[in-house]
Amino acid sequence: MDMGQAAKSARTVVISGVPDGVLSNDVMSDILVIHFQKAKNNGGDVEEVKYPTTEQGVAYITFEDPGVAESVLQKNEHRLEDRRLPRYYPLKVSPYCENVFSSVTAVLDMSVFRDKFVLEDLIQELKKKNTALRFGSLQPNGHIPVQGSFPAIKWLRDFLLLKAKSLSEDKKEESKSHQRPKKRLQKRRLTREVNDFVRDAEGEKQEVVLDTDIYLYMKHFFFKELLTNTDVVISNITDGDITTLHLQRGRSRRDAGQVLRVKEKIENQSVRLLKSLRKERIDLERCTRDKKKCRSVCESVKSRYPDVLVIPYDTHIDVIGSSSTVFKFTQEVNKKIQSLFQNR
Repeated sequence: MDMGQAAKSARTVVISGVPDGVLSNDVMSDILVIHFQKAKNNGGDVEEVKYPTTEQGVAYITFEDPGVAESVLQKNEHRLEDRRLPRYYPLKVSPYCENVFSSVTAVLDMSVFRDKFVLEDLIQELKKKNTALRFGSLQPNGHIPVQGSFPAIKWLRDFLLLKAKSLSEDKKEESKSHQRPKKRLQKRRLTREVNDFVRDAEGEKQEVVLDTDIYLYMKHFFFKELLTNTDVVISNITDGDITTLHLQRGRSRRDAGQVLRVKEKIENQSVRLLKSLRKERIDLERCTRDKKKCRSVCESVKSRYPDVLVIPYDTHIDVIGSSSTVFKFTQEVNKKIQSLFQNR
């Protein structure tokens, strides 16, 4: 993503619930433009409408002014109405970046800072300065995977460039005697990690960093397929929004390249899911007295949506799946929960 794309995404909203097959695509696009240009819908000038898209019932509206996109999102209810439609249709309007998986993943080479800093301390500093960034495990060669939004990654790049420039200017003035203790400390702190990765060169151990929600969805729906006919063992470490997978070869010694192939399959699948999945949250605050019933409602509806992943928590339920499916699922669950409490 470049700066132009980032700016465009700030002016774009995602529309779910568009009635497919009711009218021609061109007519439906016109109706969407009319709706989102009206002042009563907090709308404004539309630059572009994308419909149909790869997801059923989903459209993308890009406004000329990012302020209009924000205003449209603040409207509580959008009802698509037109004389050419048989009835009104409720729409769900979400920020383009609400696709919680639309993040940037990069691998940083921190080795340039090794002579000046203890790398773990520098990474902790970065975590504190920008909590939007998620870091994987530091590898012995100084590489570390990091994930975050485009602006967060850009901030990180600029911050490290400034630090590197400062190091370059000060390098000649620093005496080697001040650097040696930190080098020795760094070597001690990384000894265990070096031992953990000692077999990497043989292709027996690999690491993959994923968004935790992507990992949970992939584990539920795809891991069996990805690991078929392999002798690869996967362990995971989850730290909030990021999960690090450690892949290693099992007992078989016949195929030294299978760990790397499984890693590539997981990464490719992750990229596909990043583009297609969305997450919605069902709040359980209204179910304070009977959260169990609300969860059972969710489970009963799920039987009709086999591709949806439902993750229950104490205060809410996360729903992950394609845009159109998640929209329909959450709409149905919310109606059933509302009905449940009205009939009491």
